[in-house]
Amino acid sequence: MIDIQLFDTDLDTQYCTEWVSTPEAGGVVVFVGTVRNSTSEKKVVRLEFEAYEKMAVSEMRKIAEQAAERWPIRKIAIHHRTGVLYPGDIAVIIAVSTPHRKAAFEACAYAIDTLKETVPIWKKEIFEDGEVWVAAHP
Repeated sequence: MIDIQLFDTDLDTQYCTEWVSTPEAGGVVVFVGTVRNSTSEKKVVRLEFEAYEKMAVSEMRKIAEQAAERWPIRKIAIHHRTGVLYPGDIAVIIAVSTPHRKAAFEACAYAIDTLKETVPIWKKEIFEDGEVWVAAHP
């Protein structure tokens, strides 16, 4: 089962963890990506995320499906934020459940690494002295 969502409100780690948990899964891995307070020794004031929503959701679903072909995933959730986020806010959650821990770790790592490479989500970092677009995919 797959749960893919983009939100412009706070993400819920507990929901994702509970949603992927199932009696058949002995391994649940949850990756929580948060906003750092600095980048390259520059203080981050906030981040702004924009997404091409239809394509982003489609690409995230493709990542989940590809992961399910490679590992025995019981459930996977990929949730990402858009809008303005501040240091400490959660930008992305990936939760994966599999029968054993190794597959859960590998599938989760695959999902976040691939998301950062392929999903059309753009991030602008705003510093005290300027701003920069960090990534544009694809």
